[in-house]
Amino acid sequence: MQRVKTGVTAHKRHKKVLALTKGHRASYHSLYKRAHESMMHSLRYAYIHRKDRKGDMRKLWITRINAASRAYGVTYSQLINGLKTSGIEINRKMLADMAVNEPENFEKLVKLGQAS
Repeated sequence: MQRVKTGVTAHKRHKKVLALTKGHRASYHSLYKRAHESMMHSLRYAYIHRKDRKGDMRKLWITRINAASRAYGVTYSQLINGLKTSGIEINRKMLADMAVNEPENFEKLVKLGQAS
């Protein structure tokens, strides 16, 4: 049986790793062994931070809602509680978008939340 040489395959794999580490510092973008370590770290960070981004966005929405609602004399927690007791089901993403892009509609929601 013939022996299979991996020259072409290994070269292709090395080039793929070096392409993924383009922009990394020092030997981490030029030497295969260092580049492979750097690539594994960066891909792990990318995976973890994709999960973290969801929480980061929720924090941003809450901050925007709080800032906008305080302009009408209501805190974030009072607004959310008021909306829940009045039966208005709207998520934080939509509330934050309304606070930024449609302040008049957001003000109406704040008034409804305060009424209950």
